[in-house]
Amino acid sequence: MRFDADDGVVKIKHKIIIMVCAVFILAACAGGYTYYRMTHFNKHVEINGINVGAMSADNAVNHLKKRSVSNNVYLNNKLFFHGKKTASGFTAADTAKIKKLVQKQWTWFPSKKTVSYQIVPSKMSNYRQKVVRQKVKELLTQKNLTRQQAVDAAATLEYGKISVSAPKSGKQYDVNAIMREFDKKQELASIKLTGTIKQPLTAQSKKVTEEKTKLNSLAQRSVAYKVQQTTYNLAAKDVLSKVTYSNGKYQIEQAGILKEVDQINQKQATLKKSISFKTHAGKQVTVAGGTYGWALKASDAVKSITTAFVKDTKQIDASSDIYGVGYLTYGTGYSNTANNGLGTTYAEVSISDQHAWFYKDGKEVYSTEIVTGKHSTNEDTPTGLWYVMYKQSPSTLKGSEAGNSNYSVKVNYWAQFTNSGCGFHDASWRTDWSSTAYLKNGSGGCVNTPSDHMESVYNNLSQGEPVVVY
Repeated sequence: MRFDADDGVVKIKHKIIIMVCAVFILAACAGGYTYYRMTHFNKHVEINGINVGAMSADNAVNHLKKRSVSNNVYLNNKLFFHGKKTASGFTAADTAKIKKLVQKQWTWFPSKKTVSYQIVPSKMSNYRQKVVRQKVKELLTQKNLTRQQAVDAAATLEYGKISVSAPKSGKQYDVNAIMREFDKKQELASIKLTGTIKQPLTAQSKKVTEEKTKLNSLAQRSVAYKVQQTTYNLAAKDVLSKVTYSNGKYQIEQAGILKEVDQINQKQATLKKSISFKTHAGKQVTVAGGTYGWALKASDAVKSITTAFVKDTKQIDASSDIYGVGYLTYGTGYSNTANNGLGTTYAEVSISDQHAWFYKDGKEVYSTEIVTGKHSTNEDTPTGLWYVMYKQSPSTLKGSEAGNSNYSVKVNYWAQFTNSGCGFHDASWRTDWSSTAYLKNGSGGCVNTPSDHMESVYNNLSQGEPVVVY
């Protein structure tokens, strides 16, 4: 058998050509496949809830442009809000974004995995943000009105002891959490939300821990409350009946502080309290309380003490917390501690003696006979502890008395000391100045004073000065 070398060479060349062609074809197929895979989405890919599987970027853009958005909102898979349809908002300007998604989701082999992407369309309608979002929030808030509210754990300070209440679960929606979820899904064709329930804060929460810290700090404080010459050391553990801390502020109940203020008033206040009074003749008489005096105004005192505790002020003075009745509503005699609160400057009126004495710094500076209210018609000058409300010279007195329903009379000097309108004044018309004149011929309730004495009486009286009538 004869072998031809040229035939062998030809056969080898043919094989090589076939192999090269095969490689070329395979490379071309692989390249085409790769190109396709790199320019098309996998089968189960969504953009904003719309399927773009197996589409190229350009096809996906065209597909998305044609789709509308329902703007429906579902809560726990139930329709919660029905919105009107709007355009998807996609335009050719979104092509670059979608091409990036194609690259991002690329896999060599086809994937059946569901992949969802969200992008903000270039011309997205503001209807969802301005209308739908607000409506959903309003509906959630409205629903909460009929749903049981959760109760947070809370710290309370009661007379120095701190306790923490247990939290209680509720059924109200956590509106803020749900709206955060809404914001994350607002580009989707329809929004599906989870009806998250608002959970109560526990005793270990940051908020309750802060409450305990703040209350513990308050529990260590004390306030020195100075009333006249007496100082009351008010400790938080003794006077703060109930305190909570919320939103950066203490909420302090008044009961404990009111109790302390009431005790101080009982001990020191003089307003409307009877006193034992030593008369000009040296006799001890009991005189009922009237307009003269002062007392702590509960609301003002509580506010002052509460503020001091909150600000950790160590000492405060009660002088701004007092009140009185009559013309001087800020109180009278607060600076007087001697003589059962009368002090040493005052006027003394004796109805039985029909005489008045005037004292300055404990010394008698003037005295005069007087005529008081008419006893036979029950117009007696009121007995009690009063004060000079105001002085006026000259003055016109207007009022009524027995037998004269409407009088108006001019006087040179007037010093009123009761709310009912009684006071010292000259009475030039009076002729009967006897010690028994008041029984049947007295005044309408005032202290008539002889004209030649009234100027001195007027000059020796001061506004706010006590007037003792017995």
